[in-house]
Amino acid sequence: QVQLVESGGGLVQAGDSLRLSCAASGRTLTFSRYTMGWFRQAPGKEREFVAGISRSGGSTYYADSVKGRFTISRDNAKNTVYLQMNSLKPEDTAVYYCAASPRWSGVRYGSSEYDYWGQGTQVTVSS
Repeated sequence: QVQLVESGGGLVQAGDSLRLSCAASGRTLTFSRYTMGWFRQAPGKEREFVAGISRSGGSTYYADSVKGRFTISRDNAKNTVYLQMNSLKPEDTAVYYCAASPRWSGVRYGSSEYDYWGQGTQVTVSS
C-alpha cells in the first residue's frame, strides 16, 4: 500500500503562485517505480487531469489549460512530487489530488490509470 499526502494549498489572489507537495510513504515503497500525476476537481465538475510525470522524471505532460503556467517535478530521494503553479487564475480553483501508479513507466493522464490517491488539498484563487 502507498499513502499519499498533499500539502501547500491555500487561498491566493489571481496572478499569485503556489507550490503543492505530495509525500508518498509505504512500508515497501520504492517511489522511483511509480508514475505520478496531479488531478483537480472543481465544485460541480468532474475530476480532471492537470499534469503527469514519468518514473524517472524525464517525461512530463500537461493539460492545455495549465501548460506554460504549471510545472510538475519529483524528488525520488524524498519520495515527493511537486506542482509549481504560477499565474494562477480563478478557474484554477479546485481540490488538487496527487495520484500514483506502479503499472506504467511513462506519463499517464487517465484517472483510471492510477491506483493510489491522496485526500486532496484545496486551492482557491480569488479575482
